[in-house]
Amino acid sequence: MNAFVLAAGFGTRLRPLTETTPKPLVPVLNVPSICYTLFLLSEAGFRKAIINIHHHPDSLLRYFDEHDFGNLEIVLSEETTILGTGGGLKKCEHLLDDDDFLLINSDIISDIDLRALVERHRSSGLGGTLALHETPLAAEIGQVGLRDGLVLDFRNMRGTGLLSSCIYTGTAVLSPHIFRYLSEEFSSIVDTGFTGLIDHVGLGSYEHRGMWQDIGTIQNFYRANLDGNLCILQLGERMNARIGMAPHLISPQADISPDARVTQSVVGERCSIASGAVVEHSVLLPGTVIERGSVIRNTIAGPGWTVPA
Repeated sequence: MNAFVLAAGFGTRLRPLTETTPKPLVPVLNVPSICYTLFLLSEAGFRKAIINIHHHPDSLLRYFDEHDFGNLEIVLSEETTILGTGGGLKKCEHLLDDDDFLLINSDIISDIDLRALVERHRSSGLGGTLALHETPLAAEIGQVGLRDGLVLDFRNMRGTGLLSSCIYTGTAVLSPHIFRYLSEEFSSIVDTGFTGLIDHVGLGSYEHRGMWQDIGTIQNFYRANLDGNLCILQLGERMNARIGMAPHLISPQADISPDARVTQSVVGERCSIASGAVVEHSVLLPGTVIERGSVIRNTIAGPGWTVPA
């Protein structure tokens, strides 16, 4: 089975992190965020990942030219005009071999059992199966409307009145049937493909009860790096064995003065922290320079800028 990875967004909610870096390459615990998705695919035995790209495409083309993901073949689909989640998928219909495939976002970190999700879908006979996650924040994030295990609505946009404590994780197994309802123009897969499946062949659900973190906003990015990083760090050994990289707090390529104090922080490669500087509960992106005697607390910092978290 092949996979399609959604990675073409502008990363608007992550600015200024994404002004010079595409969102899929913004690091979480010193690993490009998309690599957490590629690790899951590789571990589950997927052989090909088709990734749509648009924002800062040269950076992504160069990254995947320089990095090998072993048995996982990477195919990039560059969108000169951004097509959205629906149009971007429709553009790659010919690459998905007219078979069931996995759809997954590049801005999530999870330990979803993709094999179990695939098995649930194949046994259902439905047009697609969405991985859902129960959270008390469902009303804020976007509730999925359910009845008898079937997905029938999103945020009550179809007027069903169905609500739940579950959200869509950005992960699904879909049949080629979905392409009948997708538009080649800019569009949302929820408004086109998912709605088409609901109305004609059914859309099932699979509940994921493990770790799931969205890193698409400044607040969620900060939380994933610091307050919610334990579960991510625990993936390290598996990730290193599969894709040769693992989450870590302090890059060995960082230059930290012995007279600086760094506590509860993430420090990226090529960072420089001068004598007498204090860095507490902060995320320093690659190339950040902290001058002598500076104090950085509860902050995300990049080269030449800082964002209070």
